[in-house]
Amino acid sequence: MHSFFGKQLPVAVAFFSGVLMIITFFSGDQTVADFSQEQLVWVTIVGGFSLLLGVASITRVSLSDVRKRRKGWPYKAVLLIFLVASSLGAIIEGTERGTLYDWLFQNMNAPMMSTMFSLLAFYIASAAYRAFRARTVEATILLITATIVMLGRVPLGELIYGKLPEITDWIMNYPNLSVQRGIIIGAALGAASMSLRIILGIERTYLGRQ
Repeated sequence: MHSFFGKQLPVAVAFFSGVLMIITFFSGDQTVADFSQEQLVWVTIVGGFSLLLGVASITRVSLSDVRKRRKGWPYKAVLLIFLVASSLGAIIEGTERGTLYDWLFQNMNAPMMSTMFSLLAFYIASAAYRAFRARTVEATILLITATIVMLGRVPLGELIYGKLPEITDWIMNYPNLSVQRGIIIGAALGAASMSLRIILGIERTYLGRQ
């Protein structure tokens, strides 16, 4: 019985759900489409419980670190304090403007997100410096192209050469876009392949150790 609920049942549910989505996409039957929409509602509900499970998991791990005074435990304590404060505030007052949850989001969460994005600029600059070293022909082409694009996006580039913005647009609309489409096609084929593996029960890593 444990083997059935732990292995066979999840695979059967994945197979049924995947086949249903495929049938819904290729068929125009309204009954199948309605049933598929109902299934998507259940997916949202399960996702909500998964989010709750994630909150419980991070709370348990953080509490353990705080109790045992492990490295970085003060940060875990701050996390727990604001997790409880924001959760209780949202439950009691809601998330409207002027509530405790809104105040925490606007004065704590938003500034921290801005700080993180600001720090990313330095990492991007460091990565660009390493990538743009003209050690090979490919790196040299990348360096020249990146320089043209960066100059073409600022007024200084137009002052240097009037047609530089047009060249930048051409690079972005043709060579860059063609590479993006190739990456998207490859990612789509990979997603389709992984979906088929899950539907057919070949890929079972989502079940844990099997």
